[in-house]
Amino acid sequence: MLGAFFLMCGIGFSQEIKFNETVYDFGEVIINGDASCEFYFENTGSDPLMLTNLQPSVGSILVEGPMEPILPGQTGKIKVIYKDTQKPGAFTETVTVFSNALENKEVKLTIMGIVSEGNE
Repeated sequence: MLGAFFLMCGIGFSQEIKFNETVYDFGEVIINGDASCEFYFENTGSDPLMLTNLQPSVGSILVEGPMEPILPGQTGKIKVIYKDTQKPGAFTETVTVFSNALENKEVKLTIMGIVSEGNE
């Protein structure tokens, strides 16, 4: 009986996060070039969605995202800036998005590319 009470209390309360894409491939980035992108998401649940933390895998990534609640049906964006474009080579890094979503409480966003010296 107690379990049914908790089940009924939980009905109708949901926060869901859905990203359009979770991987961004920069392709070739010229040394000291711009490597920033945006990931778009939607609250597909019926209650406000809160991003609680945006955790980059390395210190050379800056992350900007909304800290105010995203209401049901609204969208938001997370901007990711990869700052380590001074040395040539391939990179693959992640940003973990933590939220109050009932499913997908942690979503990994992946950025990748190759820093090159370009054609001089």
